[in-house]
Amino acid sequence: MKQFDVVIAGGAMAGMTLALALDSLSQGRLSIAVVEPFVVDHQAHPGFDSRSIALSYGTVQILKQLNLWGDIAPVATAIKHIHVSDRSHAGMTEIDHQDLNVSALGYVVELADVGRLYQQKVTQSKQIELLSPEAVTQVKRTASHCLVTLKSGEQVQCKLLVAADGAISSCCQQLGIELREHDFEQVAVIANIRTEQPHQGRAFERFTEQGPVALLPMSDNRMSLVWCLRPERAQQVLQLDEQAFLAQLQHDFGWRLGRLTQVGARASYPLLLRYREQNTSHRFAIVGNAAQTLHPIAGQGFNLGIRDVASLAEEMMNSLDDVGAYSVLSAFRQRREADRIGTITLTSSLVHLFSNDYLSLRIGRNLGLALMDNLAPLKAPLLQRTLGLVAR
Repeated sequence: MKQFDVVIAGGAMAGMTLALALDSLSQGRLSIAVVEPFVVDHQAHPGFDSRSIALSYGTVQILKQLNLWGDIAPVATAIKHIHVSDRSHAGMTEIDHQDLNVSALGYVVELADVGRLYQQKVTQSKQIELLSPEAVTQVKRTASHCLVTLKSGEQVQCKLLVAADGAISSCCQQLGIELREHDFEQVAVIANIRTEQPHQGRAFERFTEQGPVALLPMSDNRMSLVWCLRPERAQQVLQLDEQAFLAQLQHDFGWRLGRLTQVGARASYPLLLRYREQNTSHRFAIVGNAAQTLHPIAGQGFNLGIRDVASLAEEMMNSLDDVGAYSVLSAFRQRREADRIGTITLTSSLVHLFSNDYLSLRIGRNLGLALMDNLAPLKAPLLQRTLGLVAR
């Protein structure tokens, strides 16, 4: 039976980042297995699909510390300016990198690019073994280790099992870790868009009565669209031809980038808050979407997941002989509690505040945006979350 210090269930962004972080921080002293159901091919892997994600300034600092940013930087597009507005109303706020003395507020990367780069790095590591296509089917725990049975029937032993296997985590289900769920009654329509005017590193978040519309700058002067709509409206929009789709998006987004000229393949997913209050158990830790899946408003979910990963990796360095020790998991749980609760509360509150057209809320949010643009103390907390400069 193969024995590892840590087995990570899930080889998408959170799982692979954790594996590479542990290898880097421990300087190769830990043996790591990554269990991944999909054959590792960045063209087909759903965890590294055509979506883009925004990495906050704070996440980039973490990736630098983990020696991962150098490989990602060449395929990343800098966000220099963020423009937040409310459709048909006066409220607006802007954030510029120069005002904050940073080279960029964050970066946009395509998951397929990161998947390819991570795969190269894992292949070069002697200490990371990729078990694929495989899945965890059973977990048994003793005082000193976990016994993990895989789909093939093979068994592996480890001192710590980490669930990074997505919102509907089979590892968490195996161990009976409760999942809480809240339906925002919205669907995210995603696609890549071309615009008449160059984006110049500008990102936009525009609030409508249906939900937020976000456009993020990408390479080759494309924009990554996340358009949050009520389910029935999303269904209608997905069935429109290209010109009708662009016309409807133009109506909701406006003309700040000139005419919207082209849309690529469209996809959609329902927007749910899923979270597990418990992110540790005996010889078991939960990171990324398995711990919490957030609404994409303000782009917080992935960045929160990377803070989980980095904090867990750092705590494990305090106990290299037994990375699954109670002291490691207790420290990790306590360390992550405030950030997890704060970020989940912030995103859920923003959805409630900005996704409807009640007059009282509309007036309140427009006043809030206008005041925020002029009063630094109001802007500071949101800036810290936007930049990902959060204590962890």
